[in-house]
Amino acid sequence: MSDTISATGTAAAGSAWKPVDCVEVNTGADPRNAVIWLHGLGADGHDFEPLVPMLGMDRLDATRFATRFIFPHAPVRPVTLNGGMAMRAWYDIRGMDVARDQDGAGIAHSAGLVSELIRRETERGVSESRIVLAGFSQGGAIAAHVGLRHPRKLAGLLILSAYLLYPERLAAELNPANAATEVFIGHGTLDPMVPVSMGRVLARQLRELGMPVTSREYLMPHAVIPEEIADIAAWLAARLG
Repeated sequence: MSDTISATGTAAAGSAWKPVDCVEVNTGADPRNAVIWLHGLGADGHDFEPLVPMLGMDRLDATRFATRFIFPHAPVRPVTLNGGMAMRAWYDIRGMDVARDQDGAGIAHSAGLVSELIRRETERGVSESRIVLAGFSQGGAIAAHVGLRHPRKLAGLLILSAYLLYPERLAAELNPANAATEVFIGHGTLDPMVPVSMGRVLARQLRELGMPVTSREYLMPHAVIPEEIADIAAWLAARLG
């Protein structure tokens, strides 16, 4: 069952929180787990919705594994790299080198949106320790950015074809609550948009900080393939079981 909903809530004083439109898919009644999954540049919350049945969560013990998948739609904003065209984006990309001249305001805004979605799930009865943050490409960068700094323990981080934002700041900003959180990193060796070297840097930096990282590379471009989906399914079952 799926639906399009608006996440409502009150952010911290002074923030610019507005409701976020999301696609939701529940794999069973009264979910005790949640996966907040962020799409890539120019896509929307429907992009990864078809993956939910492929993950097989509905075939597992419904009491333990009933999971709410939340796929938020990124705000629409101009993207410099694409000639200023307005599209769904978690932040502006100003050049080919995503590690330079980063859109700090856009990153902070989207990080706040994700933090509000986490808070909303706790209000719906899901413990933060049973919430996975996931994302693809730009969405994966935001998921990692938020999850590594989140002040309370999460179930895991699922980062696909992505990279670190502000890698030089991570050692100082990594929150102890999530310093031992399990991370899955998947990347394509043929990726022309986010080179596999960026995924390797992400995995190496997290391991150097002592984090438990499962890193997988696949013979694919900037995409997701069945082999990766099977690995994600096993990883999610282990995290949420």
